[in-house]
Amino acid sequence: MTKTISYVLPVFNESAGIGEFYTELTKAASKNKKYRFEFVFVNDGSRDDSLEKLKAFQAKDKRVKIVSFSRNFGHQLALTAGIDHAKGDALIIMDTDLQDPPQVSMELIAEWEKGYDVVYAKRRSRIDGFIKKTAIHVYYRMQARLANIDIPLDTGDFRLIDKKIADHLRALHEKHPYIRGLVSWLGFRQTAVEYDRQGRFAGETQYPLKKLIKLALDGITGFSTVPLQLITRLGFFSSFLSIVGIIYVLITRIFFAQLTLPGWAVTMIAILFMGGIQLITLGVMGTYVGRIYSEVQNRPRYIVADIIADEDEKTQS
Repeated sequence: MTKTISYVLPVFNESAGIGEFYTELTKAASKNKKYRFEFVFVNDGSRDDSLEKLKAFQAKDKRVKIVSFSRNFGHQLALTAGIDHAKGDALIIMDTDLQDPPQVSMELIAEWEKGYDVVYAKRRSRIDGFIKKTAIHVYYRMQARLANIDIPLDTGDFRLIDKKIADHLRALHEKHPYIRGLVSWLGFRQTAVEYDRQGRFAGETQYPLKKLIKLALDGITGFSTVPLQLITRLGFFSSFLSIVGIIYVLITRIFFAQLTLPGWAVTMIAILFMGGIQLITLGVMGTYVGRIYSEVQNRPRYIVADIIADEDEKTQS
Protein backbone atom coordinates (compact mmCIF):
# COMPACT_ATOMS: atom_id res chain seq x y z
CA MET A 1 0.00 0.00 0.00
CA THR A 2 1.34 3.42 -0.96
CA LYS A 3 2.23 5.57 2.02
CA THR A 4 1.16 9.21 2.39
CA ILE A 5 3.34 12.19 3.26
CA SER A 6 1.43 15.11 4.76
CA TYR A 7 2.74 18.66 4.70
CA VAL A 8 1.63 20.87 7.60
CA LEU A 9 1.65 24.44 6.31
CA PRO A 10 0.63 27.44 8.48
CA VAL A 11 -0.52 30.51 6.57
CA PHE A 12 -0.96 34.04 7.92
CA ASN A 13 -1.16 36.96 5.47
CA GLU A 14 1.01 35.23 2.86
CA SER A 15 -0.94 36.33 -0.20
CA ALA A 16 2.08 37.85 -1.93
CA GLY A 17 4.08 34.64 -1.96
CA ILE A 18 1.71 31.74 -1.42
CA GLY A 19 1.29 31.10 -5.15
CA GLU A 20 5.03 30.74 -5.71
CA PHE A 21 5.32 28.53 -2.64
CA TYR A 22 2.56 26.21 -3.89
CA THR A 23 4.29 25.99 -7.28
CA GLU A 24 7.65 25.10 -5.71
CA LEU A 25 6.05 22.61 -3.31
CA THR A 26 4.13 20.71 -5.98
CA LYS A 27 7.20 20.75 -8.23
CA ALA A 28 9.29 19.12 -5.48
CA ALA A 29 6.55 16.59 -4.69
CA SER A 30 6.13 15.63 -8.37
CA LYS A 31 9.71 14.31 -8.42
CA ASN A 32 8.89 11.68 -5.82
CA LYS A 33 6.65 8.94 -7.23
CA LYS A 34 6.90 6.62 -4.22
CA TYR A 35 4.32 8.40 -2.04
CA ARG A 36 0.97 10.09 -2.10
CA PHE A 37 1.04 13.65 -0.83
CA GLU A 38 -1.36 15.67 1.26
CA PHE A 39 -0.98 19.44 1.67
CA VAL A 40 -2.64 20.65 4.88
CA PHE A 41 -2.77 24.45 4.80
CA VAL A 42 -3.85 26.07 8.08
CA ASN A 43 -5.25 29.55 7.56
CA ASP A 44 -4.41 31.30 10.83
CA GLY A 45 -6.99 34.09 10.54
CA SER A 46 -5.36 35.80 7.56
CA ARG A 47 -6.63 39.31 6.89
CA ASP A 48 -5.59 39.39 3.23
CA ASP A 49 -6.83 37.12 0.42
CA SER A 50 -4.63 34.16 1.40
CA LEU A 51 -7.71 32.00 2.07
CA GLU A 52 -9.18 32.73 -1.38
CA LYS A 53 -5.92 31.66 -3.01
CA LEU A 54 -5.84 28.49 -0.93
CA LYS A 55 -9.39 27.70 -2.05
CA ALA A 56 -8.26 28.13 -5.66
CA PHE A 57 -5.48 25.60 -5.07
CA GLN A 58 -7.93 23.15 -3.52
CA ALA A 59 -10.39 23.50 -6.39
CA LYS A 60 -7.82 22.15 -8.84
CA ASP A 61 -5.75 19.93 -6.55
CA LYS A 62 -7.60 17.43 -4.33
CA ARG A 63 -4.42 16.81 -2.34
CA VAL A 64 -4.96 20.21 -0.72
CA LYS A 65 -6.83 20.40 2.57
CA ILE A 66 -7.59 23.76 4.21
CA VAL A 67 -8.16 24.16 7.92
CA SER A 68 -9.36 27.72 8.50
CA PHE A 69 -9.35 29.29 11.96
CA SER A 70 -12.07 31.61 13.25
CA ARG A 71 -9.33 34.15 14.08
CA ASN A 72 -5.58 34.40 14.48
CA PHE A 73 -4.45 31.92 17.16
CA GLY A 74 -0.72 32.01 16.46
CA HIS A 75 1.91 30.04 14.60
CA GLN A 76 2.41 27.20 17.10
CA LEU A 77 -1.32 26.51 17.38
CA ALA A 78 -1.60 26.59 13.59
CA LEU A 79 1.06 23.87 13.50
CA THR A 80 -0.85 21.99 16.18
CA ALA A 81 -4.07 22.10 14.15
CA GLY A 82 -2.23 20.94 11.04
CA ILE A 83 -0.80 17.97 12.93
CA ASP A 84 -4.25 17.18 14.33
CA HIS A 85 -5.82 17.10 10.86
CA ALA A 86 -3.00 15.45 8.86
CA LYS A 87 -3.49 11.80 7.88
CA GLY A 88 -0.01 10.92 6.60
CA ASP A 89 2.41 8.16 7.58
CA ALA A 90 4.90 10.99 8.00
CA LEU A 91 4.33 14.73 8.45
CA ILE A 92 6.57 17.50 7.15
CA ILE A 93 6.20 20.77 9.06
CA MET A 94 7.32 23.91 7.26
CA ASP A 95 6.46 27.58 6.77
CA THR A 96 5.04 28.94 3.54
CA ASP A 97 7.31 31.96 2.98
CA LEU A 98 9.93 30.00 0.96
CA GLN A 99 12.63 30.61 3.54
CA ASP A 100 12.59 26.84 3.94
CA PRO A 101 13.03 25.46 0.37
CA PRO A 102 10.47 22.71 -0.45
CA GLN A 103 13.12 20.63 -2.24
CA VAL A 104 14.93 20.16 1.09
CA SER A 105 11.87 18.22 2.30
CA MET A 106 12.83 15.42 -0.11
CA GLU A 107 16.10 15.04 1.82
CA LEU A 108 14.09 14.75 5.03
CA ILE A 109 12.07 11.93 3.48
CA ALA A 110 15.27 10.14 2.43
CA GLU A 111 16.48 10.13 6.05
CA TRP A 112 13.08 8.96 7.30
CA GLU A 113 13.35 5.99 4.94
CA LYS A 114 16.51 4.98 6.82
CA GLY A 115 14.45 4.44 9.96
CA TYR A 116 14.61 7.80 11.75
CA ASP A 117 11.46 8.97 13.51
CA VAL A 118 12.34 12.67 13.47
CA VAL A 119 14.41 14.43 10.82
CA TYR A 120 14.92 18.09 11.59
CA ALA A 121 16.33 20.67 9.20
CA LYS A 122 19.35 22.40 10.69
CA ARG A 123 20.26 25.85 9.40
CA ARG A 124 23.77 25.95 8.01
CA SER A 125 23.33 29.61 7.12
CA ARG A 126 20.48 32.10 7.05
CA ILE A 127 19.68 35.41 5.34
CA ASP A 128 18.68 37.86 8.07
CA GLY A 129 19.76 41.22 9.41
CA PHE A 130 22.76 41.30 11.74
CA ILE A 131 20.72 42.17 14.85
CA LYS A 132 18.09 39.47 14.28
CA LYS A 133 20.70 36.87 13.39
CA THR A 134 22.73 37.68 16.52
CA ALA A 135 19.65 37.65 18.78
CA ILE A 136 18.52 34.28 17.44
CA HIS A 137 22.04 32.86 17.77
CA VAL A 138 22.20 33.95 21.41
CA TYR A 139 18.68 32.71 22.15
CA TYR A 140 19.30 29.18 20.83
CA ARG A 141 22.42 28.85 22.99
CA MET A 142 20.71 30.30 26.05
CA GLN A 143 17.81 27.90 25.53
CA ALA A 144 20.24 24.98 25.29
CA ARG A 145 21.71 25.92 28.68
CA LEU A 146 18.38 26.52 30.42
CA ALA A 147 16.21 23.73 29.02
CA ASN A 148 16.01 20.41 30.83
CA ILE A 149 15.91 18.60 27.49
CA ASP A 150 18.28 18.60 24.51
CA ILE A 151 16.78 20.92 21.88
CA PRO A 152 19.07 20.93 18.81
CA LEU A 153 20.83 24.21 18.06
CA ASP A 154 19.90 26.32 15.01
CA THR A 155 16.73 24.40 14.22
CA GLY A 156 13.23 25.74 13.80
CA ASP A 157 9.98 23.89 13.19
CA PHE A 158 10.98 22.72 9.68
CA ARG A 159 11.18 18.96 10.13
CA LEU A 160 9.70 15.57 9.32
CA ILE A 161 8.02 13.54 12.04
CA ASP A 162 6.82 9.97 11.81
CA LYS A 163 3.14 9.18 12.36
CA LYS A 164 3.82 7.77 15.83
CA ILE A 165 5.45 11.08 16.84
CA ALA A 166 2.39 12.92 15.51
CA ASP A 167 0.12 10.60 17.50
CA HIS A 168 2.01 11.40 20.69
CA LEU A 169 1.81 15.14 19.95
CA ARG A 170 -1.94 14.85 19.45
CA ALA A 171 -2.22 13.30 22.91
CA LEU A 172 -0.61 16.37 24.47
CA HIS A 173 -2.93 19.29 25.17
CA GLU A 174 -0.71 22.16 26.25
CA LYS A 175 -2.25 25.59 25.75
CA HIS A 176 1.13 27.09 24.85
CA PRO A 177 2.73 24.38 22.70
CA TYR A 178 6.34 24.75 21.63
CA ILE A 179 6.48 22.15 18.89
CA ARG A 180 10.24 21.82 18.46
CA GLY A 181 10.62 21.43 22.22
CA LEU A 182 7.83 18.85 22.48
CA VAL A 183 9.32 16.81 19.65
CA SER A 184 12.70 16.79 21.42
CA TRP A 185 10.99 15.89 24.71
CA LEU A 186 9.35 12.84 23.10
CA GLY A 187 12.72 11.37 22.14
CA PHE A 188 12.88 8.48 19.62
CA ARG A 189 15.47 8.30 16.84
CA GLN A 190 16.34 11.77 15.54
CA THR A 191 18.80 13.10 13.00
CA ALA A 192 19.52 16.33 11.12
CA VAL A 193 19.72 17.52 7.53
CA GLU A 194 21.67 20.74 7.03
CA TYR A 195 20.44 23.40 4.62
CA ASP A 196 20.83 27.09 3.78
CA ARG A 197 17.84 29.16 4.85
CA GLN A 198 16.73 31.70 2.28
CA GLY A 199 15.24 35.17 2.63
CA ARG A 200 11.50 35.71 2.31
CA PHE A 201 10.22 35.46 -1.26
CA ALA A 202 7.69 38.26 -0.77
CA GLY A 203 5.88 40.25 1.87
CA GLU A 204 6.89 41.08 5.42
CA THR A 205 7.85 38.72 8.20
CA GLN A 206 4.94 37.42 10.25
CA TYR A 207 7.28 36.98 13.22
CA PRO A 208 8.08 40.50 14.45
CA LEU A 209 10.04 41.11 17.65
CA LYS A 210 6.96 40.79 19.88
CA LYS A 211 6.09 37.32 18.56
CA LEU A 212 9.72 36.21 18.68
CA ILE A 213 9.91 37.20 22.35
CA LYS A 214 6.68 35.28 23.09
CA LEU A 215 8.04 32.21 21.29
CA ALA A 216 11.28 32.48 23.25
CA LEU A 217 9.37 32.72 26.56
CA ASP A 218 7.24 29.70 25.64
CA GLY A 219 10.39 27.77 24.84
CA ILE A 220 12.13 28.65 28.10
CA THR A 221 9.20 28.51 30.54
CA GLY A 222 7.76 25.39 28.92
CA PHE A 223 10.91 23.33 29.35
CA SER A 224 12.86 24.88 32.20
CA THR A 225 12.43 25.95 35.81
CA VAL A 226 15.87 27.58 35.83
CA PRO A 227 14.39 31.14 35.92
CA LEU A 228 12.65 30.26 39.19
CA GLN A 229 15.90 28.88 40.56
CA LEU A 230 17.70 32.05 39.50
CA ILE A 231 15.17 34.10 41.48
CA THR A 232 16.07 32.16 44.63
CA ARG A 233 19.77 32.74 44.04
CA LEU A 234 19.15 36.41 43.34
CA GLY A 235 17.20 36.64 46.60
CA PHE A 236 20.08 35.16 48.57
CA PHE A 237 22.52 37.50 46.82
CA SER A 238 20.45 40.61 47.59
CA SER A 239 20.04 39.44 51.21
CA PHE A 240 23.80 39.06 51.45
CA LEU A 241 24.28 42.61 50.15
CA SER A 242 21.74 43.88 52.69
CA ILE A 243 23.58 42.18 55.55
CA VAL A 244 26.87 43.67 54.35
CA GLY A 245 25.22 47.10 54.27
CA ILE A 246 23.82 46.71 57.77
CA ILE A 247 27.24 45.67 59.13
CA TYR A 248 28.84 48.65 57.37
CA VAL A 249 26.33 51.08 58.90
CA LEU A 250 26.73 49.64 62.42
CA ILE A 251 30.53 49.70 62.31
CA THR A 252 30.52 53.27 60.98
CA ARG A 253 28.10 54.41 63.70
CA ILE A 254 29.95 52.72 66.56
CA PHE A 255 33.60 53.26 65.66
CA PHE A 256 33.56 56.20 63.27
CA ALA A 257 30.75 58.36 64.61
CA GLN A 258 32.55 61.50 63.44
CA LEU A 259 32.23 60.40 59.82
CA THR A 260 29.18 61.39 57.85
CA LEU A 261 27.32 58.45 56.34
CA PRO A 262 26.28 58.69 52.68
CA GLY A 263 22.89 60.31 52.35
CA TRP A 264 19.97 60.04 49.96
CA ALA A 265 22.02 58.84 46.97
CA VAL A 266 22.93 55.53 48.62
CA THR A 267 19.40 55.16 49.94
CA MET A 268 17.90 55.67 46.48
CA ILE A 269 20.35 53.24 44.91
CA ALA A 270 19.42 50.58 47.46
CA ILE A 271 15.69 51.17 46.94
CA LEU A 272 15.96 51.05 43.15
CA PHE A 273 18.14 47.93 43.30
CA MET A 274 15.72 46.05 45.52
CA GLY A 275 12.71 47.36 43.61
CA GLY A 276 14.20 46.13 40.33
CA ILE A 277 14.84 42.67 41.78
CA GLN A 278 11.28 42.49 43.11
CA LEU A 279 9.76 43.48 39.75
CA ILE A 280 11.90 40.96 37.86
CA THR A 281 10.90 38.30 40.38
CA LEU A 282 7.21 39.11 40.03
CA GLY A 283 7.53 39.15 36.24
CA VAL A 284 9.12 35.71 36.05
CA MET A 285 6.69 34.21 38.55
CA GLY A 286 3.81 35.89 36.72
CA THR A 287 4.85 34.22 33.47
CA TYR A 288 4.69 30.77 35.06
CA VAL A 289 1.43 31.56 36.87
CA GLY A 290 -0.04 32.82 33.58
CA ARG A 291 0.75 29.49 31.93
CA ILE A 292 -0.94 27.65 34.81
CA TYR A 293 -3.97 29.96 34.52
CA SER A 294 -4.31 29.21 30.80
CA GLU A 295 -4.09 25.47 31.44
CA VAL A 296 -6.74 25.37 34.17
CA GLN A 297 -9.21 27.41 32.10
CA ASN A 298 -9.38 24.37 29.81
CA ARG A 299 -10.59 26.35 26.81
CA PRO A 300 -10.14 24.91 23.30
CA ARG A 301 -6.67 25.68 21.99
CA TYR A 302 -8.08 26.87 18.66
CA ILE A 303 -11.43 27.22 16.88
CA VAL A 304 -11.84 25.88 13.35
CA ALA A 305 -14.28 27.91 11.28
CA ASP A 306 -14.15 25.67 8.20
CA ILE A 307 -12.43 22.63 6.72
CA ILE A 308 -12.17 22.52 2.95
CA ALA A 309 -11.05 19.16 1.56
CA ASP A 310 -11.77 16.53 -1.03
CA GLU A 311 -15.33 15.19 -0.61
CA ASP A 312 -14.12 11.57 -0.43
CA GLU A 313 -11.83 12.46 2.47
CA LYS A 314 -14.65 14.28 4.27
CA THR A 315 -16.77 11.13 3.96
CA GLN A 316 -13.95 8.99 5.40
CA SER A 317 -13.48 11.45 8.29
